[in-house]
Amino acid sequence: MTKSDDRYERFCADIKTVGLRMTEQRKVILRVLAEASDHPDANELYHRAYAIDGTVSLSTVYRTLRLLEEKGAIQRHAFDEGRARFENTDAEHHDHLIDLDTSMVIEFRSEEIEKLQTEIAARLGYDIVRHKLELYCRKRC
Repeated sequence: MTKSDDRYERFCADIKTVGLRMTEQRKVILRVLAEASDHPDANELYHRAYAIDGTVSLSTVYRTLRLLEEKGAIQRHAFDEGRARFENTDAEHHDHLIDLDTSMVIEFRSEEIEKLQTEIAARLGYDIVRHKLELYCRKRC
């Protein structure tokens, strides 16, 4: 079983626990979301799902995303561009670099940054509970 299959099964279980029927449209939305390797917004998810099943509605996409977010299965990111983007929560902690010209989101992990954040928090008398780092950048010419 692949990682996207595992995500899909988890998403289906989450939807069932809130008492919703598992419609064909919802299955398509969950499959598209489970297979996403980027950070799509609701409209992008809708277009991907609609390409598979023309009966999928944008309102069903929004309802499904809201429920999965409430269950903690996906995480909403509100990058500066103004639209909410989503990603699966089963990935290891990482930070984001957002290309301001293309809106592309690049995931990265830096042990040096993680260590420095912990050291700074400790120096100020704190333990980090959670954090996120978003770098907004433009490519060098």
